[in-house]
Amino acid sequence: MRRFFAASLLVLASWCGAQERSLDKEVLVPATIAEVWAAWTTREGITSFLAPDAEIDARVGGAFHVHFDPLAAPGNKGADDMRYMALQKPTLLSFDWNAPPHLPLARAQHTFVVVRLKDVDGKSTRVTLHHVGWGEGGEWEQAYAYFDRAWGNVLANLRKRFESGPIDWSDWMAQLRKMHQEPAR
Repeated sequence: MRRFFAASLLVLASWCGAQERSLDKEVLVPATIAEVWAAWTTREGITSFLAPDAEIDARVGGAFHVHFDPLAAPGNKGADDMRYMALQKPTLLSFDWNAPPHLPLARAQHTFVVVRLKDVDGKSTRVTLHHVGWGEGGEWEQAYAYFDRAWGNVLANLRKRFESGPIDWSDWMAQLRKMHQEPAR
């Protein structure tokens, strides 16, 4: 009996140590599940709440390139070269993701995001976001903290998109143009 108890504790300890660190966010969106699905799976949808430009090919292995800085050089636009990993219309989508350009060591690796959509009442959708695949130490801690803030803002923007309309990226793009015209320091 003692061996069984000791073995059970060992299995439990290893299981607890193996738990994956994740970011989990949730929002209630005042839109149908079909509308929210389109927001995540079309260029028009992505540019309405997430970024000013995107290349979207909503199929497994298809492009999920989200350009937060469309004026930057390739590889520095944002989520360059990301791919949809799973699409189960209209309830689940998954994509790989990378850290921002200012964290190059973490950016060289990809993490994974799962977005689940659940119809609440025919006119509202619960959106949950689960982000995993984190490394440890250094830039990984910075990337984790960055996305802990960023995903909350993204989901708030998704809700706002359906409350008051798509984001107007004009000011953002004007700031980027100015930044790109300034000489490097």
